[in-house]
Amino acid sequence: MAADKPSRPSVVVDLHLVLMKSDQVLLGLRQGTGYCDGMYHLPAGHLEAGETVMEGTIREAREELGVGLRAADLRLDYVLHHRSNSDRMALFFSASRWSGEPTNREPDKCEALAWFPLDRLPPNMVPYAAHALSGIRNGERLGFYGWPPRESAAG
Repeated sequence: MAADKPSRPSVVVDLHLVLMKSDQVLLGLRQGTGYCDGMYHLPAGHLEAGETVMEGTIREAREELGVGLRAADLRLDYVLHHRSNSDRMALFFSASRWSGEPTNREPDKCEALAWFPLDRLPPNMVPYAAHALSGIRNGERLGFYGWPPRESAAG
């Protein structure tokens, strides 16, 4: 009888857009979703079946902000492996070029949009997103959030 194989995780892929205008990042004030309402968050969504992470990020930008992006406009700045109620892999793509003016296209989920200096984020920000933006600001590329402390496998 073969030994039981460890189960493979099912990981949700979250896509985040770090839209930058000089040193400021665009954030939305969440409302009416039941998740972090009253807190600022980056424009974000989930990867859908059959799309690449670039296509998903471009789709979310169009749906939430009404802006046009091309894959060449996006740069993967940060990967965050985080835990909430499930394992999640959050990808943070930055863009400093886009077409159109960002507008709130989901007023049922977003009370307002506002630009904030990257080094002075609002205190009422979704914690894992604040963690990721801090990592980006510090030149890091990979982070972990919501995991219990562990010893490194490297020793």
